[in-house]
Amino acid sequence: MKSTQILEYFQNRQSEILDSIREIVEIESPSYDTEKSFEVVGWLEAETQKIPLDLEIEKIKVEKYGEHLIIRAFPSTASRQILLLGHTDTVHPVGTKASNPTRIENGMFFGCGVFDMKANVVLMLEALRFLADSKIVPARPLTILLSCDEEIGSMTGREIAEREAIKSAFCLVCEPSANGKVKTGRKGTGMFRVKTRGIPAHAGLEPEKGASAILELSRQIPLIHSLTNPEKGTTANVCQITGGTASNVIPEHAECSVDVRFTSAAEAEAIETAIRGLQPIDSKISLEISGMINRPPMERTEKVAALYEKARTLAETFDYQLGETQVGGASDGNFVAALGIPVLDGLGVAGGGAHTLHEHILVADLANRATLLTLLLMSE
Repeated sequence: MKSTQILEYFQNRQSEILDSIREIVEIESPSYDTEKSFEVVGWLEAETQKIPLDLEIEKIKVEKYGEHLIIRAFPSTASRQILLLGHTDTVHPVGTKASNPTRIENGMFFGCGVFDMKANVVLMLEALRFLADSKIVPARPLTILLSCDEEIGSMTGREIAEREAIKSAFCLVCEPSANGKVKTGRKGTGMFRVKTRGIPAHAGLEPEKGASAILELSRQIPLIHSLTNPEKGTTANVCQITGGTASNVIPEHAECSVDVRFTSAAEAEAIETAIRGLQPIDSKISLEISGMINRPPMERTEKVAALYEKARTLAETFDYQLGETQVGGASDGNFVAALGIPVLDGLGVAGGGAHTLHEHILVADLANRATLLTLLLMSE
């Protein structure tokens, strides 16, 4: 079947696709909200069962997070599958949709989590629907994995992603695109917490008997930020800070979160060693450092470049220009890439405003992105 026919199929289904996106976006499902996770997975299961294919649906409940969802199709067509990755959790607390109502304005579909990444979850199901309606059997089995804790580090989803990765020929990650470009490289990430413990004292009567945890932490922050190395693509940033007991007490406790990003495994090891090696400047203060490297980097290997070239060539068959880029943010694709499986990330619909109150997708890009995804699923 010609790619232009596939494009026309999705153009004709645009109204139904938009309705589905609206429904799933209206189900607010922030990380850690187990009931909302069950609700969005229930919606997806019901929608999946409407597709006239012999599909295997597996739900994996995880305490404190909700449910991971796995959908398998065409299990007997080949030994190595195509893995599609996505997630159902979002960053917006329940009720945020009152500030960013689900709506279409000037060709932009706004809504909490629509760009990252509920519209793209719908497109995965739409690709399966096309294959069913067209009676096309792809060359490889297809597995969709939608995790429920991606936005908070994939503490339970990582193991499942790695388990499915080792059975895969390649992996397609339907995370948001970067200005329409797919992502052939992502930095790795680390999340740390630095805590200082000082000595409390009355700030007016005997401050000299105290040792300020906040002052110590303020001295540590420049040391943390000095680990940033733009030439190597390494960043270290303090993103949250708390501390103090009362307005008239020398603070006994303070802590900060540290976000680190890196482009290589060697840099990951170096920056983790540096953070764990921090020492108190005031000998009366103690430091406690926790956290870890969360995601390895997704590097642009020859296999990744070849997968991108395949996608770019397929896009050209329906006059769609597909660029590539490397970004600082990480995804579950990082875990897959670390196992040597080629990954193409950022296959989601063009849009912008991820994690903000102006999050949106471009309606005009829906059919294009669905067509590209479908062609990749039909490839070997």
